[in-house]
Amino acid sequence: MPYQPPVRDYAFLLRDVLELERYAGLPAFADASIDLIDQVLEEAGKFAGEVLAPLNHVGDQEGCTWRPDFTVTTPTGFKDAYAKLVEGGWPALGADPAYGGQGLPHVVSVAFSEMSSAANMAFSMYPGLTHGAYSAIHVGGTQEQKDLYLPKLASFEWGGTMNLTEPQCGTDLGLLRTKAVPQGDGTYKISGQKIWISSGEHDLTPNIVHLVLARIEGAPAGTRGISLFIVPKFIPDADGKPGVRNSVKCLGLEEKMGIHGNATCVIAHEESTGWLIGEENRGLALMFVMMNEARLGVGVQGIAQAGAAYQAAAEFAKDRLQGRSLTGPKNPDGPADPIIVHPDVRRMLMDMRAIVEGGRCFLSWTSLHGDLAEASLDEAVRQKGRDYMALMTPVLKGFLTDRGFQVCSDAMQVHGGSGFTEHFPVSQYLRDCRIALIYEGTNGVQALDLVGRKLAADGGRGVMGFFAELDAFVAANDADEAMKPFTEGLAKAKGELQEATMWLMQNGLANPDNAGAASTDYLHLFGLTALAYMWAMMAKAAQAKIAAGSHDPLYAEKLAVGRYYVARVLPETSSRLAKLKTGADLLMALPADAF
Repeated sequence: MPYQPPVRDYAFLLRDVLELERYAGLPAFADASIDLIDQVLEEAGKFAGEVLAPLNHVGDQEGCTWRPDFTVTTPTGFKDAYAKLVEGGWPALGADPAYGGQGLPHVVSVAFSEMSSAANMAFSMYPGLTHGAYSAIHVGGTQEQKDLYLPKLASFEWGGTMNLTEPQCGTDLGLLRTKAVPQGDGTYKISGQKIWISSGEHDLTPNIVHLVLARIEGAPAGTRGISLFIVPKFIPDADGKPGVRNSVKCLGLEEKMGIHGNATCVIAHEESTGWLIGEENRGLALMFVMMNEARLGVGVQGIAQAGAAYQAAAEFAKDRLQGRSLTGPKNPDGPADPIIVHPDVRRMLMDMRAIVEGGRCFLSWTSLHGDLAEASLDEAVRQKGRDYMALMTPVLKGFLTDRGFQVCSDAMQVHGGSGFTEHFPVSQYLRDCRIALIYEGTNGVQALDLVGRKLAADGGRGVMGFFAELDAFVAANDADEAMKPFTEGLAKAKGELQEATMWLMQNGLANPDNAGAASTDYLHLFGLTALAYMWAMMAKAAQAKIAAGSHDPLYAEKLAVGRYYVARVLPETSSRLAKLKTGADLLMALPADAF
């Protein structure tokens, strides 16, 4: 069975759980009626399922082709699919109407992002990086730069990238060597080599806008001396059309484990012409606008690949005949029962579904807070939205990609030996998903960011606000007997997360290695607790629909999967707490040369 986009699931989240109609009075939500959102979801599902999904295997098998003239050809069908993407207006869903966008809330566009990534992760990275470039210029560009580039990027008529990593530096950008020499006319000559540049060269658009980190001559060492530049592949002419070819070259493509359909490039800047965006030596602040958006996008990729892998595993489990049920034959007329009758197969499928659907809700809930950070008329709501976006970004990226990869691995396990072959799609999902744990900052870096920066930001206002919200939900719903499994599970997990937070505040200050040693367990404890909250909200919405007389099986399924999550997945919080409280001594006991 081909990939089935989760249209109905998103309708439930946006209509029943997040209740977007509550925000209809805000200008940013005025055009996002539930009827319109339903139409967007339906059409997004069709585009992902009918246009992108059939090209997923093609892209994996063909990959991209580098040519000696420094150009790259994308896999068969990608160029036509990209033209349909632009024609359908999908790139402009959440973009600023002032530059040709549709201005819909990002909580709506994240649904399209998941569907397109699940259908074809490699393809979806081309528009994903473009939107990141759009966002950075939208925040930091001059009006002239915005007028020139944003309409082209919002429509995806032109592509976009970010050029950060160099052969000698990745996460530690203070080591970068790419230099920028001012020319006296407002331009700079950029020289240096960048590696692992996703979508760095391709044949999908007539121009590609590179955002490049470089150091202006004489700038301070380290991260304090980094600036950001706009470096187009073709320098726009007086009419804003691609003009003279810039001295930006793709020297080759990386041979990768997965995402073969995306061009991961080595890019050489040989005195290429660039324009400063934002202030000198303040490039990282602007790049992190793009980076944080990319990290949320990577969280989407984790859940997207997990969702596609779960579907494939569930379908396989219903078809594959092997053995008999422990409680007697369930397929007496056949030679064996389908493996879905076996409890251990059910365990894996239920684990997968609990993470996928809980993670999907977490992404949507956080995206809504991001929208409210910009759109609300209440400063307290805007502040909360900003706090949550900062706090949750490393959790979404780290937790959802770790768990997404585990889902893909379990999906392969359900397939048995068949999954280890290329005859079934699950092997591609596993290979494609693996990069999500690494790029845009490894998950270990996300965990360090969470415990080292985000928890303490503004005196801990974000995390304390989150604790207060969980307490309020439990208090408001604890008297409802049907909600007891969810409120009790959430209250216990919240208590353990709060205990872990206090432990970090006390022991991390005493010895920073304690914070580093605890960081990954803390991130997972946070993610597990957040999903408990998501499942509690989904359970409340589902019970309300059932009480109102609905017989839609989706609501009963939500309750069943939610109860499973609380009983079988959430108890992991206790082991995470126990491990993180052991501190750093056991991890650091051996000298380096003993490894």
